[in-house]
Amino acid sequence: MPALHSPRGPLLVRLLRAAILTLIGLTLLALLLAGGLAAVQSALTDRIAPGIRVGEVVLDGLTRAQAVEALTNHYGAAETVLYTFQHDDWNRMASALEVGFRLPAEQLAEQAFRIGHGDDARQNLQDIARAWLDGIDLPLRYVFDEAVALRLLRGLANEINRPRRDASLRIEGLQVAIHIGESSQWLDIAATLGHLRAAVLAGQGGAIPLVVHESPPRAWNVTEAARRVQTALSASLQLFGTRPNGDPLSPWLITPAQIRDALSVQLQPVDGEMRFAVQVDLSAFRPFLKSLAPSLESAPVDSRLDFTPATGQLHALTPSSSGRILDVAETLRRLEAAVFSMDNRRVDMVFLPLPPRFHEASTADELGISELVSQATTYFWGSEQNRRDNIGLGTSQLNGIVVAPGDEFSFNQSLGEITAAAGYLEGNVILGGATVTGIGGGICQVSTTLYRAAFSGGYAITERHSHGYRVGYYEYAGAGPGLDAAIWQPTVDLRFRNNTPYHLLIESSFLPADDALQFRIYSTRHWATRIEPPIVDDIVPPPPDLYIAADDLRLGQIRQIDWSVPGADVLVYRNIYDAAGALAERNAVFTSYQAWQAVYEVAVGDPRLPADDAEETGEDDATAEPAE
Repeated sequence: MPALHSPRGPLLVRLLRAAILTLIGLTLLALLLAGGLAAVQSALTDRIAPGIRVGEVVLDGLTRAQAVEALTNHYGAAETVLYTFQHDDWNRMASALEVGFRLPAEQLAEQAFRIGHGDDARQNLQDIARAWLDGIDLPLRYVFDEAVALRLLRGLANEINRPRRDASLRIEGLQVAIHIGESSQWLDIAATLGHLRAAVLAGQGGAIPLVVHESPPRAWNVTEAARRVQTALSASLQLFGTRPNGDPLSPWLITPAQIRDALSVQLQPVDGEMRFAVQVDLSAFRPFLKSLAPSLESAPVDSRLDFTPATGQLHALTPSSSGRILDVAETLRRLEAAVFSMDNRRVDMVFLPLPPRFHEASTADELGISELVSQATTYFWGSEQNRRDNIGLGTSQLNGIVVAPGDEFSFNQSLGEITAAAGYLEGNVILGGATVTGIGGGICQVSTTLYRAAFSGGYAITERHSHGYRVGYYEYAGAGPGLDAAIWQPTVDLRFRNNTPYHLLIESSFLPADDALQFRIYSTRHWATRIEPPIVDDIVPPPPDLYIAADDLRLGQIRQIDWSVPGADVLVYRNIYDAAGALAERNAVFTSYQAWQAVYEVAVGDPRLPADDAEETGEDDATAEPAE
């Protein structure tokens, strides 16, 4: 039986053959294409694949360098766009490239080249085919490098920034120089970078405002202070004064140069702010003013007073007057004020009045003067006229003096200078064992008499000097030795202190008819005193009589000027009793007297004169005591 054939058999064979042939065809086509792409890839070893562009620039077949050049030529102009940085009148220009805006041509060319030139060959073929068939458009981009912009802005800041300079003032010679100061300014880089970034990203050149901050200078009051300095140096100061009697003196000048040296300019806080303080200190002139003071000042003059026991009242013997002292501090203050005055540069010295303590209206009650407390009288029988006149003058100078409680009385100060100009006459003064002529002989009798009154009144003797020998005048009328008081200006004084709560009044009387002088002390009795008789020991006989030549005597005439007296140690006690009669104080006064010879003046050629009289006199020590 013949074989049966399926009707699908030949069709299936035909289909299979067709599929095989199609596959073979496609394979051959793929091989052909692959071969072509491989050939293209081989031809593009160092070139950009076809179909690639950046922006409007076609980069087909270009090397990377050519691509960079093409991109730069087409888009590089953007890097030359200019930006102008401005602040007030200051400006600087910079290109877009200088501010960090640039075209990254190398990077764009490299990006285009990398298409079809990767490490995966199969991917490379696909990329090349895609670029060839469809084309690849790479985006155009620019780069804004803010690090470059910051460097540029920092450079601009170095030109713009400046520190604040505050106001200043200085004195140059006799002129004043000021600087009103200068504001500080600094570039705000961050804010300015923001303006630049906005302009760059907008693709615009043009003006870029610089953000600059300022801080004004501290000018304080420099102009006002300068005017004050200029006023101070404008002219000399004139200082006027008067003598104590009111006579004007020529002015003293403080020159602008001296004022300049006394000026100071300092910054000081005033009400929460700093201000220039222009001050002057003229204290350097204080010693000068103090040196002038003694010749311009005067002491007050107390009234000399007299006490009348019968009425218990005081009346004035002499008027009182005020003194004055130079007020150095106030004078300096006024000078310093005048330094800053343009119109009045004349200053009068300032004097403070010194009122007298005891005046015509002083009363016995207010001073506590009510009775005679003590008195002393000595005699000057046989004294030559000059000695008598000196005693009278000295006694009158000490009449009516008031000594306040606690005050110390000074004989020399109260008496005044013992000079011929004051009215004192020449008298005998013992110099180095010889009797010579000197001014004021007899004054020691005045001091001795006052000493005895103060001593017997119980007052504190603070300075007393005895004579070197016993003086006969002081032992007249039964007075004993040991209570004399020598003075020798200016170093030897008699002083006593009023150590009672009451004022005391010294009254003196010169009694020429009785050859006597007397001192009386009026006050209120504070205690009772008793002077014991002197105790005399170690008596030494006097040396032989001494004869000296006197030009005014004729032969046979003789004049005794000193009397012989033995030497001795003398002790005198003073007892002071309180109100109850109890012994409160016992004082001892010790005096050691040297023996003294009688001294006679005779005519030149008298046989009693020693042959070497002149030589012996010249060899004696130069010690001196008032002649009595």
